[in-house]
Amino acid sequence: MKPSVGIVGCGRMGTALAKTLSGKGYAIVGVSSLHRTSAERLAGICGISDATDTPWEITRKADVVFLTTPDGVIESVCQSISQQDGFSPSAVVLHCSGAHPSTILSSASKSGASIGSMHPLQSFASVDISQNPFRGIRVAIEGDSEAVSLSAQMARDLEAIPLQIITEGKPLYHAAAVVASNFLVTLMGVAFRLIQQAGVPPEEAFSVLKPLIEGTLANIGRVGVHQALTGPVVRGDVQTVETHIQAISEAMPELLPFYNCLVHYTAVQAAEGNRISPDMLETFLKLITQMGCCINDEV
Repeated sequence: MKPSVGIVGCGRMGTALAKTLSGKGYAIVGVSSLHRTSAERLAGICGISDATDTPWEITRKADVVFLTTPDGVIESVCQSISQQDGFSPSAVVLHCSGAHPSTILSSASKSGASIGSMHPLQSFASVDISQNPFRGIRVAIEGDSEAVSLSAQMARDLEAIPLQIITEGKPLYHAAAVVASNFLVTLMGVAFRLIQQAGVPPEEAFSVLKPLIEGTLANIGRVGVHQALTGPVVRGDVQTVETHIQAISEAMPELLPFYNCLVHYTAVQAAEGNRISPDMLETFLKLITQMGCCINDEV
């Protein structure tokens, strides 16, 4: 028999978990939110009646408690529930933050509960869940052995793939996710600005660059980052990079530090993959230093 689940926090993550777990045979014993109307909305989605703004009213009844509140209040919410004897000694208490380790739930462990974190490596843009948003994605798990074991099973039941990480590595794990997702959007935004400056209409920027973006991602998956790297840096084409720097400095000088930083780390990566020589790496680093790069040029 699958464990019962209580959800504290009825935003996008809480909604996705409650609805999907309910559909996979987990009994949702109750949901709680700072705003009762949010809890009532989610309760209606899950077909249950127990919705509250007092979390310990539902957490006491749950085998598994998910704290899906905003990151900044997870620890304090856990402490408040613990102070009200709101966790069963046999419960597993999990949060879904990508940045924070399971140790922020230490107040629950003092109640005898097992603690862990279970972070879906996916962005949840809406509370409108029309299909399983967990299918095929990785779910990072860490924490006590019991929490890790249960989280792995729940991830599989969600049709996701469990990915166990070390507790102390959680901040770096999250930094990787931010670079791969958030910073990719930033990178694309800069690419769109540059190509628009070259005369491409804004509404066409994405369609023009999309095949290149998709081809690059496919190459990374096929041959890895070092071999997927193309362009002037890996060719040792210093003159082209100089041309870029000159054009950007004249048309959009505010983007020059950004471009130079990318050249820096592209050259470092190319050297790490033996795609350029140490001398060529040094040439690129000297070039961007002369052009006012915003970072430490030590490698």
